[in-house]
Amino acid sequence: MSTKSVCVYCGSRMGSDPAYAQDAADLGTALAHNDWRLVYGAGDVGLMGTVARAAQDAGAETFGVIPQHLVQWEVGKTDLITYIVTETMHERKKVMFMNCDAVVVLPGGAGSLDELFEALTWRQLRLHKKPVFLVNTNGYWDPLIQLLKHVVTEGFADAELLDFYRVAESAEDVVAQLKTALTTP
Repeated sequence: MSTKSVCVYCGSRMGSDPAYAQDAADLGTALAHNDWRLVYGAGDVGLMGTVARAAQDAGAETFGVIPQHLVQWEVGKTDLITYIVTETMHERKKVMFMNCDAVVVLPGGAGSLDELFEALTWRQLRLHKKPVFLVNTNGYWDPLIQLLKHVVTEGFADAELLDFYRVAESAEDVVAQLKTALTTP
């Protein structure tokens, strides 16, 4: 059986709640303990750096992808097992997504939302069936979850949109859900 890979989208900042960093660290550690490879944006700052360092410290395989223009800004983490520098953001997202079996979205900003919505859009267009998880640390994603329901209620998406992602309340919760998702054929 080949190693499963989990793509983690998250902030290049720490956010205002220390629980965000705790969930990022717990997720990174859990990836290693389950022999899952971390696929992420290759930054060494914010929640990105936190999840990567925790994964590395616990022995996980790491696969990072960063566009050239962000190498300095996001402090490219060159000590990863696989470190890829792309020309564009679009190429970064494509390489990350194509090299994972599941997507986990921790708290983050516009970049994390962009990555999430691309994964949801591709699912809506039947381009993949990969599971997508929102880690709703202390209710961080509650407004987004309400917005997605509103999009469906207002007729801009079929109700199946709400089935294209799952909500986890913590890193521990998402790991339990990943165990099921990554072992189901």
